[in-house]
Amino acid sequence: ACDPYLKYVFLTGITKFSQLSIFSELNNIKNISMDEPYAAICGITEDEMLMQMKEDMERLVAKLNISSEKVLLKLKENYDGYHFTYPSPDIYNPFSLLNAFADGKFGSYWFGSGTPTYLIKMLEKFGVEPSEVGGKTAAVEDFDAPTETMSSITPLLYQSGYITIKDYDSELGLYTLDIPNKEVRVGLMRSLLPYYVSTPTEKTNTMVAYLSRDIRNDDMDSALRRLQTFLSTIPYCDNTRYEGHYQQMFYIIFSLLGSFVDIEVRTPRGRVDVVLRTKTTLYVMELKLDKTAGEAMEQINLKNYPERFALCGLPVVKVAINFDSERCTIGDWMIEK
Repeated sequence: ACDPYLKYVFLTGITKFSQLSIFSELNNIKNISMDEPYAAICGITEDEMLMQMKEDMERLVAKLNISSEKVLLKLKENYDGYHFTYPSPDIYNPFSLLNAFADGKFGSYWFGSGTPTYLIKMLEKFGVEPSEVGGKTAAVEDFDAPTETMSSITPLLYQSGYITIKDYDSELGLYTLDIPNKEVRVGLMRSLLPYYVSTPTEKTNTMVAYLSRDIRNDDMDSALRRLQTFLSTIPYCDNTRYEGHYQQMFYIIFSLLGSFVDIEVRTPRGRVDVVLRTKTTLYVMELKLDKTAGEAMEQINLKNYPERFALCGLPVVKVAINFDSERCTIGDWMIEK
């Protein structure tokens, strides 16, 4: 009814919808989501932040009493990383960035505005494990697709900002999609943790904080002892009768520490269950269920998993862990440098 008065209409939303009918009033939309000239139309680019928010940057530097270079690195680590096409300028989450400037600290603002209950239900529906959220390779029609007709969770993850474009192979026409930044990764893992560890949030946050200190101090023995005690005091969780449950739990917990973590890492002789890299050490972990830590260590040595990481520039530490499904916690472990 307002057509005579409309010249341009700009529609935005979390998900893309299909034009299901040829009689639709919306049959002349131009989708600019992935058009390069509009790559920076939403969000705040790094150039805009440095040039137009110079005073905000200076106030943040003064309040935190660290160098402007470190502030930029922290802002980049926490709120940067969005790309709506490839190539694209670096896009910062405007809600989080403006809140960080206003509060003078690096908070978790995006997840503080709500819990992604619907997303968690969809992850469960499509059988997607926490470690499978990022690190995807897909054609554009697989992720920039209408969500009401989606056959995988990738379009929902991409269009709602949990994964974004990180690279593009023009020869194959394939995009690399991954979690954009630390704020999204940590927030998402915090939301997923209760599905693997049924315990009050306060108790879990305290455990993660102490665990983070153990890992920073390269004290894996104390970290595992702490985890053993923590897991033995929480209520029974479902799905604790298979090794993958504990593997995903480790992935979530180590992701919360802000360290690099990956699972099922390929080597010439097999796959490593968990690889954890801190600033000073690389841990190669083998997990067993209802066996022994000795058997896990024997597999690490037999397949020489550390050889795959010899050139990483960090000392490699072997960690063998056995879980006890009856007690729903760590049974025993071995650590070798």
